[in-house]
Amino acid sequence: MAELDAFEQGPWDVKFPTVVGAWRRVWDKVIAFFAFPPEVRRVIYTTNAIESVNARLRKILKTRGHFPSDDAATKLIWLALRNITANWARASPHWKAAMNQFAILYKERFTQAA
Repeated sequence: MAELDAFEQGPWDVKFPTVVGAWRRVWDKVIAFFAFPPEVRRVIYTTNAIESVNARLRKILKTRGHFPSDDAATKLIWLALRNITANWARASPHWKAAMNQFAILYKERFTQAA
């Protein structure tokens, strides 16, 4: 909260006047986010790849408009995902550290091989 107050008093509040109000309205959710370790927070706030995929799929589906069957829509989505993911080289470099933190925080959700 002290950092948010400092942000509000500094030059950034002039440039981004809605940020402080938005954060104060959802402060209970913001605090919950900061309760996670930095490794987990990094993976959570870097969901841009997911949002990018969703935006590109929406654009492709909106442009196409009508599908003669569900199978036609499924094929278009599959082809779009194939093209979208063609340039992906590897997973996020921070994912392994985040998974270790998830395993510590939520050990009951991780299963061991029999």
